[in-house]
Amino acid sequence: MKFEVRLSGEGGQGLILAGKILAEAAAIHAGLNATQSQSYGPEARGGASRSEVILSDGEIDYPKATEVDVMVALTQQSYDTYRHDVKKGGVVIVDSEAVESLGDTWYRVVSHPIFQLSEQHFGRILFGNMIALGLVAGVTGVLPKDAVEAALVSRVPKGTEEKNLAAFRLGYGLAEADAAGKGS
Repeated sequence: MKFEVRLSGEGGQGLILAGKILAEAAAIHAGLNATQSQSYGPEARGGASRSEVILSDGEIDYPKATEVDVMVALTQQSYDTYRHDVKKGGVVIVDSEAVESLGDTWYRVVSHPIFQLSEQHFGRILFGNMIALGLVAGVTGVLPKDAVEAALVSRVPKGTEEKNLAAFRLGYGLAEADAAGKGS
């Protein structure tokens, strides 16, 4: 089993942290091999940002995603730039408020107003990355929920664990509702 995840958006959205949590969940809590790589635009905030995680039960010979199984796109620019690597039948999770033009798709699109939900539930858009991570975990089922939660608690800033967990569980619940045919 080899599974490639790409988290894309802009600097300041917390995607690098989400990628690190996913890799840690796989390597430490689920007994898989994992690599995590990242790239940023030249700006500290607002520039392009990408985090890639490769999970495997065997050796990982190349640390970059080339045939993406699941991609998160939190901006239209990141969607347009990175969607071409998503394999046929893969999944693309988008923030429905930011990604409005999908074009031709060969993958399943999961669309939710991620940052709007963060604002509604937590009073800040800060937790959108954890909602997105919950969607990834729930949509893919590639890692046990408790493994991701354990890695999340160990990685987020102290004092924010409960809100981050709640945001993750919100995203996970959205994925479950989608699978049951109740989501948007």
